[in-house]
Amino acid sequence: MAKWMVAAKRADFDQIAKKYGISPVMARILRNRDLESDEEIRKFLYGTVKDLYDPLLMKDMEKAAGIIEVKIKQKKSIRVIGDYDVDGICASYLLLTGLRALGAKVDVVIPHRMKDGYGLNDNLIKEALEAGIDTVITCDNGIAAAPQIHMAKDNGMTVIVTDHHEVPYEETDGKRIYLIPPADAVVDPKQEDCGYPFKQICGAVVAGKLVSVLLRSAGDLGQKAKLQEELLVFGALATVCDVMELRDENRIIVKEGLRLMAGTFNLGLKALLMVNGIENMAAASGTLTPYHAGFVIGPCMNASGRLDTAERALALFDCREWSEAVNIAGDLKSLNDNRKMMTEQGVLEAVWQVENGGMKTDKVLVIYLPDCHESIAGIIAGRIREKYGKPAFVLTKGEEGIKGSGRSIECYSMYEEMTACRELFTKYGGHKMAAGLSLPDEASVDAFRTMLNDNCKLTEEDFQEVVHIDVAMPLAYADIGFVKGLALLEPFGVGNAKPVFARKNISLLSGRKLGKNRNVGKYKIAEEAGSRYEMVYFGDLEKFDGFLEERFGQAKLAALYGSGIEEGDAAISMVYYPDLNYYAGRESVQIVMRDYC
Repeated sequence: MAKWMVAAKRADFDQIAKKYGISPVMARILRNRDLESDEEIRKFLYGTVKDLYDPLLMKDMEKAAGIIEVKIKQKKSIRVIGDYDVDGICASYLLLTGLRALGAKVDVVIPHRMKDGYGLNDNLIKEALEAGIDTVITCDNGIAAAPQIHMAKDNGMTVIVTDHHEVPYEETDGKRIYLIPPADAVVDPKQEDCGYPFKQICGAVVAGKLVSVLLRSAGDLGQKAKLQEELLVFGALATVCDVMELRDENRIIVKEGLRLMAGTFNLGLKALLMVNGIENMAAASGTLTPYHAGFVIGPCMNASGRLDTAERALALFDCREWSEAVNIAGDLKSLNDNRKMMTEQGVLEAVWQVENGGMKTDKVLVIYLPDCHESIAGIIAGRIREKYGKPAFVLTKGEEGIKGSGRSIECYSMYEEMTACRELFTKYGGHKMAAGLSLPDEASVDAFRTMLNDNCKLTEEDFQEVVHIDVAMPLAYADIGFVKGLALLEPFGVGNAKPVFARKNISLLSGRKLGKNRNVGKYKIAEEAGSRYEMVYFGDLEKFDGFLEERFGQAKLAALYGSGIEEGDAAISMVYYPDLNYYAGRESVQIVMRDYC
């Protein structure tokens, strides 16, 4: 069972509620998100693009923009080198579009996942030299590419790094020495001496902010407005897909960007919405949700980089003809459907290894799937992390050595733990929650697994799922007005979870199982005062039924799904959130159960 923790942060909730025209419960929720000052609350509830931070606060931003402006005037050839995930594709597109609009002689190269691997490598620099490229601008990579940047500089090239990943470091006598690459300008908010107020932005937002600085001197106001809209749309898409926390300016970027995305003028993005069946819904509601960005649009883009080339996704957003956009979008959706099947098979194999390969006691899971397509290793690692609640790495056999990806839990900094055994890798990088790596050979796999687990300081408590409850609240409080008021807190996602509430002594009255696989439970429930509600549960129904049978007996369980049971005969405590249900033109509150005991 998960550990339930009800937030107990203090504040004058009535005063906050009165000041901002919200309920005291909403005021509690805001405090639970560590919002205390008037400015923080205002910005969270009503922040606009005017509240975004000035890009020039970022170290080397002005310097980078100045170099680019000179290169454009001198008609020098510029090459953007991006990455093959959503963040890298969006960053590449923003730089390409912005620089081209400013008259730059610019092209884009996105590394091939299988041939090149992540980020800069020697071949990419050699190719740029052979092509006569004067200036390389990296996006969503470059901070860990000191050798390649040395090579470029030694051959007379100008290099500008834009990135958001952790800065590599060496530790000597307990002191960290950060290894900044020798580029002409390094724009990365994670630099220790960077004064940018919010460090957790994605690579596309860093790149977009560079473009916005360059646009300040642009003359065409119409073109500038169009580009500024794209900065928000693609910045929002990348922020969600790169699993950045929806706090501070990320929240504003995503909120505004998803609204603009619903009516996007970008033909490629519009085609991607259409082939996935969400174009009409977006038009009707006037916005999209992080779910649509992270679980519908993003995976189609990622599939291009996983099973084909990410330059297909870049070409999609650069389309000028609707028919071409629809064709490419359809291809990406098909690639993603294929990727889903491959992922399911990979997850089954990974689970078998954990259950039968002597890993059950490991605190950090290292799974070797030699025949797995290396492009889906990260997805499988994420699924294994979710299933077992442990940091997980999935390794595959690459063209040269072993490649892999990791996904972490909140209390385990993947990048720092990998740095402690960096001598094992031929290449590695990432941040707290996700990382990529290369090992020289299969013999290194066991050494990697052993070293990670020997160094691991996680305790049993770290692995226990914790459900953070905002307020212990009667269901009766969750009326239609209250639920609609919660929309002020959207968009929900990492760093701004949907608020959840708790209530004891909820009586189960009747139930039925829905869906093709009968994996959704729908129940009639009653509160102590006698009020009745509809409740749904999307979790593990088999496990829930087992809990009910153990607590109340097999006969009561059968009656629950049959003729029904009397109020008070089967009462549980639950964590829930209220939602709105629309049926036959009627609007009603539906309770969604998150956990139970």
